[in-house]
Amino acid sequence: MRKGYVPSRFGQLHYAECGAGEPVLMLHQTPRSWTEYLEVLPLVGAGYRAIAMDTLGFGASAKPEGPHSIERFADAAEDLADELGLDRFHLVGHHTGGVIAVELAARLQDRVASLVLSATPFIDDEKRRTAAERKPVDHVDPVPDGSHLLDLWNHRRGFYEVGQEAALTRFMVDALTVLDRVEDGHVAVRTYEMDRRLPDITARTLAVCAPGDHYSLPSLEKFAAALGCETRVLSGGHVPLPEQLPGELAQVVRDWAAAG
Repeated sequence: MRKGYVPSRFGQLHYAECGAGEPVLMLHQTPRSWTEYLEVLPLVGAGYRAIAMDTLGFGASAKPEGPHSIERFADAAEDLADELGLDRFHLVGHHTGGVIAVELAARLQDRVASLVLSATPFIDDEKRRTAAERKPVDHVDPVPDGSHLLDLWNHRRGFYEVGQEAALTRFMVDALTVLDRVEDGHVAVRTYEMDRRLPDITARTLAVCAPGDHYSLPSLEKFAAALGCETRVLSGGHVPLPEQLPGELAQVVRDWAAAG
């Protein structure tokens, strides 16, 4: 495992990588960091140059002021790809990372060799219209006795099985790092004009989801209709799919990249 920083128009961007060969760039959900792919990275890295970046504003990447947007997240991801010399690369995104991957693939087109959208929400007019009505996902108000920490833990507890507390702890570390802006990624997703960008994607695309992720599972059918892409429901898991089924997800990514 190698870690590093690259400059960008927003400041330094942090990433981790391992392996060599064709590059595979992986984008995480928010408010996570590259550690969402902690176990996936070396498995993909066994056959590729596997790279997991910290999204702008999260993890150890620069945290600029002003409102986040999917377009700004993609600006930073494009900067990282340029700085790392990724002339052509495979692209993987999970949840928020999948939405960022849609924007990046629409921009870069043939530069993206293949695209895997993992548990990616499909954002259309209906989603945007009801964005303001949706409840916060991870927001907590800090209180002196620290009970907000348990509230934050319990917000996500239902997504993890007993024995997966290490992964939930990594979520806590990531969320606490950006506690004052913990909802910003979700807000950016809900207002993104995804459906207008999908026609610009030229990469061969696979949309996958965990069977327990009822938030994103209905999107598979919509992506298939909009992109004519293949879809797949994996053998188990919930929202934290990369941490719950790292071997299966890594194999899917490697097989999809190799199929091109």
